[in-house]
Amino acid sequence: MPALPDEYPLEERTVGRILARASAELGDAPLVVEVGGGTISYREMDERATRIARGLAALGIEKGDPVLFMMPDGIELASLFCGLARRGAPEVPINLAYRGAFLRRIVNDSLARTIVIDAGFLERLDAVAEELESLERCIVYPELPDALPERIARRFETLPFAALEEESGIVTDGEGSTALEDAPAYRDLIGIMYTSGTTGASKGVMVCHAHAYRYAWNVTRNHAVGRGDRYYSAGLPLFHIAGQWGVLYGSMLRGATVILRRGYRNEYFWNDIAEHGATSVFLLGAIANFLWQQPASPHDADTPLETVGMYPVIPEHEAFARRFGVKIASGYGSTENPGPCFHIPGTPFPNNQCVGELSERAEVRIVDENDIEAPRGTVGEICVRPRYPWEIMVGYWRNPEATAHAFRNLWYHSGDAGYMDKEGRLYFVDRVSDSLRRRGENISSMEVEDVVNQHPAVMECAVFPVWAEESEQEVMVSIVTHPGTRLDPVELTRYCNERMPYFMVPRYVDVVDEIPKTPTGKMEKYRLRERGVTDATWDRVAAGVRLAR
Repeated sequence: MPALPDEYPLEERTVGRILARASAELGDAPLVVEVGGGTISYREMDERATRIARGLAALGIEKGDPVLFMMPDGIELASLFCGLARRGAPEVPINLAYRGAFLRRIVNDSLARTIVIDAGFLERLDAVAEELESLERCIVYPELPDALPERIARRFETLPFAALEEESGIVTDGEGSTALEDAPAYRDLIGIMYTSGTTGASKGVMVCHAHAYRYAWNVTRNHAVGRGDRYYSAGLPLFHIAGQWGVLYGSMLRGATVILRRGYRNEYFWNDIAEHGATSVFLLGAIANFLWQQPASPHDADTPLETVGMYPVIPEHEAFARRFGVKIASGYGSTENPGPCFHIPGTPFPNNQCVGELSERAEVRIVDENDIEAPRGTVGEICVRPRYPWEIMVGYWRNPEATAHAFRNLWYHSGDAGYMDKEGRLYFVDRVSDSLRRRGENISSMEVEDVVNQHPAVMECAVFPVWAEESEQEVMVSIVTHPGTRLDPVELTRYCNERMPYFMVPRYVDVVDEIPKTPTGKMEKYRLRERGVTDATWDRVAAGVRLAR
């Protein structure tokens, strides 16, 4: 059996063509194994993707038409991803925590006419149905309920998920053909991926097939994933690029098998690794820290796990590698930029801010506030420029101003602070902007502030990140209350929990007399970050207040 290529030719860098080739060469080898569920082979996924693509076409969904989805992880969602990509209909994933204004905005901004949605989320969609401007059709998984919510039934065409596979019996020819006319090219959009902006609402990142390919290739190269490996998802959701591209698509490129776990809990991790023979895993730094904090055992290294991709690496990464008998890799990238560096698993990190050596595929420059290149070792904003076409975002969907700002002076400005050393290694220090990143979720401070400021006791607030014990960012808010009012942090937490995704709800709450400002009235959040958590700060975790998800 011939080996999969080291790199696919540019013309073949679409999900449809890569899946067709992998199907022809790997056949009945498993592509996705659901923990506690079913299995789908490369051949079965290839055939199912084509049926879904044909079903989309039969519903009048043309190449270039965006399609929203809001579904839990599983073989069905993986199949939908492949089918949409084969049809050339850009995916628009929705975070499963979204509700209310967050859900309404992404549906309206995408201009999508179709949503594929799990029946468990229909009530959320129904709550904003009257405010949806472009949506026309709901495809419900796994099937239509006996009684649809009233507004959905009245406003939208509704179909069961099975309608996507009504065009059956069509398979690819194994030579990269998608069995569809006008198949997408490497430069066509694969998705509109919404991610938090630096100062405003979430923006839709326009990603083409070649860009998604580069991200998937970079991650699996860094993790040394190869043919026959079993790649554990560790609960990374498929609505995120790490789970979808880094694990699912990356496995498809490398001939590996995805071990798909829906959700994450510490007690599942090592049992899953042993039961499914997992050889590689993609870990957020917080999860690595949770594993590290478990009581040590002399049998910690007696597992099939070989490589751990850790983002970011925890300070104890060297001891982690020795204890669990693994090689650690890391890297750097974002939805907009698939990453300008690489790291060979097991290569030492000078410190836990190092994200790897610079790749030949991209130029990197560290600049000051005036876009002047900073000397080596000096912290500034990380700017990137690919050396090859289509390996960075096309732009922000329906937002030319933000696109122009991101690419000012012909460099993509990441919004991240970092530096390079004399050996050409890249280091990530912090976010330049006021956006946050918590447990892999990007959060716009402005969006959180918009909700908190609506609370009747709040006169103004400032939201900013602080570092917590898990070596990850947590959300903190400083609040000035209206004169004569008293703010109950528990009640504020419940208020926020009802109006925003759970991961955005502030953990820390400070009630202050005033928020520091510049002479022109701009908040000086850096002063709040420097002060951080004090004895007067209320901590949701310490108070034992749990969030509804």
